[in-house]
Amino acid sequence: MSDIISPVDAPVTEAKSGTDAARIAEVKVWLSSQFDAAGKDVPEFEYTPRSIAHLYNLATVSQAKTQAANILANDFRQKATEYRAQAARIREILENVGLAQESLPSNVVGSAQVLANVANLLNIRDTELNSFLVAMGDISLRKTAVEEKRAKAQKESKILLDYTRKAIARLTYLKRTLAQLEDDVAPCEAQMENWKTNLAVMASKERQYLQQYSNYKALLNRVGYKPEISHGLLVEMAEHRKDLEKKTKPILDTLRSYQDLPPDKALAALAIEDKKRQYAAAEKYLEDVLQSALATSD
Repeated sequence: MSDIISPVDAPVTEAKSGTDAARIAEVKVWLSSQFDAAGKDVPEFEYTPRSIAHLYNLATVSQAKTQAANILANDFRQKATEYRAQAARIREILENVGLAQESLPSNVVGSAQVLANVANLLNIRDTELNSFLVAMGDISLRKTAVEEKRAKAQKESKILLDYTRKAIARLTYLKRTLAQLEDDVAPCEAQMENWKTNLAVMASKERQYLQQYSNYKALLNRVGYKPEISHGLLVEMAEHRKDLEKKTKPILDTLRSYQDLPPDKALAALAIEDKKRQYAAAEKYLEDVLQSALATSD
């Protein structure tokens, strides 16, 4: 497998090593030029792939910027030569018409110098009135734009300040609420413990009441309680009992009066037999009434 791959990778490896060697040579040349310009020797360091790549990028950027700077410098030198030639022609013309700088009063020279400084400040190439007006208009427009931006920035700053104040107030409220909640934790925990205790007691009472209910239900089943025996039936039977007591009360009073009879055994025996028959009749009547009441409820 290695025999198959090695012939293909060999040219790639050689090309890569050749590229690295070329980059190292360019980096050395660039470092020498830079350090020679500063009057120093190139320090010794190890040429690793990372350092070579970094220095090569720096060299490429530096050379590009140096070339651009040379182009600008040549252009500025050419413009300076043209300006000097134009200045010489203008000076010659002024000297020919008697307006040389040496022959002008000092106030005129000062005014001309101020005018030139203003023109340079306004970035205009001449001192024509129209150029000054256009430059002043441009400055006014820039000033207006800056004022608008400043007003907009102040408005946004005011809005942000308002939001910040509201956020601070909200944060203060939340901190106060958090502190209040933390203070309420202990009482709430105590109340929860009390509720848990009461809940346990209520659960115990519930179990007790359920047991009592089961016991009472079993007791009612043992004594023969039926759902048909209602409160109304019991009240009705109590009223019948009262009626029977009213009816039997005269008989009982009569029987009590016989206790005062004279000691005649024959009369007493007859009276007793008569009262016995009346008492038996009353008992029979009471039984009939009770039977009829129970039959009606069924």
